[in-house]
Amino acid sequence: MATVKDFSVQEKLISLITLQKIDSKLDEIRILKGELPMEVADLEDEVHGLKNRRTRIEDEINGINDFIEQKKQSIVESQELIAKYEKQSNNVKNSREYEAITKEIEMQHLEVKLAEKHIKDANEELHDKARKLENANKNTANKEAILSEKKSELEKIIVETEKEETHYNQLSSEARTNVDERLLSSYQRIRNNYRNGLAVVPVDRDACGGCFNAVPPQRQSEIKLSKKIIICENCGRILVDSDLNDSIETK
Repeated sequence: MATVKDFSVQEKLISLITLQKIDSKLDEIRILKGELPMEVADLEDEVHGLKNRRTRIEDEINGINDFIEQKKQSIVESQELIAKYEKQSNNVKNSREYEAITKEIEMQHLEVKLAEKHIKDANEELHDKARKLENANKNTANKEAILSEKKSELEKIIVETEKEETHYNQLSSEARTNVDERLLSSYQRIRNNYRNGLAVVPVDRDACGGCFNAVPPQRQSEIKLSKKIIICENCGRILVDSDLNDSIETK
């Protein structure tokens, strides 16, 4: 059995054309999926971020509620002290004691007013946080609905193309074993350079099938003979005879 290095140039070209056609089939499947996989991944990240934001707001709301309860308790304690001091004021022995108790009562009234102000401010902040939480819930729900729709769409395409994609992936792996290692490296590098993934193209209407740059008649004759690997001088793609290219089909 001949090894890859013993293959003729024409056999190498046939292997390259076969590989290109198989990979182009895989490219078609990926195009069918479009940007869906990336969209799904981005949406998943966005939903995760929205949920984290919602959790942070909920934690802040809980913190504000705890603060309000503390201030309410502080008011209760101050009111109890006021009642205590007012009762004591009825039994004072001198003006000095009366002034001291009066100051304590005034101090506790100030504490009540300050706590009430803190509660008022906290309630305003609570209202703002509640509005933000409502918006966060709406945004999360909307994004989750879009994500669910995109996932369903992607899963449908995956189911429809999975068998075909597996088939062509297997053919691609097998075809690569029949291509010279250096040629395979060049092929992959050229494929990576172009969005359409075309590294091997036929001469069509006297022009390169990739960049449509004119191919001189003498060069076309050399390509038709398939005696050596010829590269497009303009785009760097591997040029092959159109008849040879059309004669190769992928199952």
